[in-house]
Amino acid sequence: MSAWIPVCTLDDLPLLGARRLERPKGAPVAVFRNADNEVFALLDRCPHKGGPLSQGIVSGRSVACPLHNWSVGLDSGQVAAPDEGCTPAFAVKVEGNVVHLDRDEIATLGIDLPLPQAGPCRGSRPEQKPTL
Repeated sequence: MSAWIPVCTLDDLPLLGARRLERPKGAPVAVFRNADNEVFALLDRCPHKGGPLSQGIVSGRSVACPLHNWSVGLDSGQVAAPDEGCTPAFAVKVEGNVVHLDRDEIATLGIDLPLPQAGPCRGSRPEQKPTL
C-alpha cells in the first residue's frame, strides 16, 4: 500500500515545465506538467550524461535533456530509440490541486545512481609538471 505525501500544487508546476524536489539521499526528483495538465515525476538525471531533466523542454509526454537533446518518456523514464537507457519514474497521484508522490519511492528509487557533477572531471586537465 502506498503512503502518498503532498509535494506541491498544480499551480507550483509551470505548464510545459518542471519543479525540482530535493531528497535526503540521491539525486533530486523532477515533477513535470505537460500541455494536457498531466503530471509526471522522474529522477532529475538523464541516463546519458546525468543532465538535469528538470531544465529540459517538455513536449507531449516526453522531455528533451538540455545537454544532448535525448528524448525521455515522462511516463516511463525510457529514452527514445535509437538512444538507449532509462531513468527511474516515480508514481504520481493528483487529488484536486495537490500533487502527491509515494514516500517509499522517494526514499529508495535511484539513490544508488551517481549524482551529476559540475565542472571538469578528474583527469580532464593536463597535469602540471613540477618545476625544479
